[in-house]
Amino acid sequence: MKKSRNERGRLSMQKEISNLIKVPLYILAFILLGLIFGYLTFKVLSFSRTVEVPTLYGKNLIEANELLTKSGLYLKIEGEDYDSNILPGHILKQDIPAGKKIKEGRGIKVILSKGPRVQSIPMLVNETLSNAEYLLLQKGLKIAKVMRLHSDTVEKDRIIAQKPEPNEKVSDRITVLVSLGPHEVIYYCPDFKGITIDEAKELIERLNLKIETGGHGNNVRAQKPKSGTYVKTGDTIYLQLE
Repeated sequence: MKKSRNERGRLSMQKEISNLIKVPLYILAFILLGLIFGYLTFKVLSFSRTVEVPTLYGKNLIEANELLTKSGLYLKIEGEDYDSNILPGHILKQDIPAGKKIKEGRGIKVILSKGPRVQSIPMLVNETLSNAEYLLLQKGLKIAKVMRLHSDTVEKDRIIAQKPEPNEKVSDRITVLVSLGPHEVIYYCPDFKGITIDEAKELIERLNLKIETGGHGNNVRAQKPKSGTYVKTGDTIYLQLE
């Protein structure tokens, strides 16, 4: 017996309603599955082992890799830099400091040493401070510390000693000892008039003074400053000869 037209219409409508209900249920089920999967992933990651980052400074690549592997970490080389204290190919820096707690499975970035920038330091002794700075600048170095003291034998502003010396291990921290010249001593200026130029030079040298002369002859006719006035070491005495 054939179904009536009204009954067929009713069945068709019920089918459409059923289909409309199924679509949101599928979407809801998909969302729930995603949430469950995300939660499980989070739980797995949250239970990863926490490890302590080892010290890699100064280690070669084999040593560093062994240390990291034991801790469940791995090595990542980021670059190189000059250093006079760490051997070439050994680790100079690490991005995560030693002793820090992190999750295993992470990579530790490191910078390797290229060794010293130069293989030797030039001789700086007896150079002026400005000349020494120029010589070092050409080699990519600079003076780290300047110490000064008085010297009766080394001219003012000249270098008396250096550390390291040219035959020692290269270092980026260069220290120089610079002369301040002789200690400042105040005198009464002697009377040079009437004595020979040789006698005047001998006396001036003993007093650590400087001399300039004018005119011609062997005897001193006039002087500046006048005798009896104050002079100090390093001052210049002008002598007029006749």
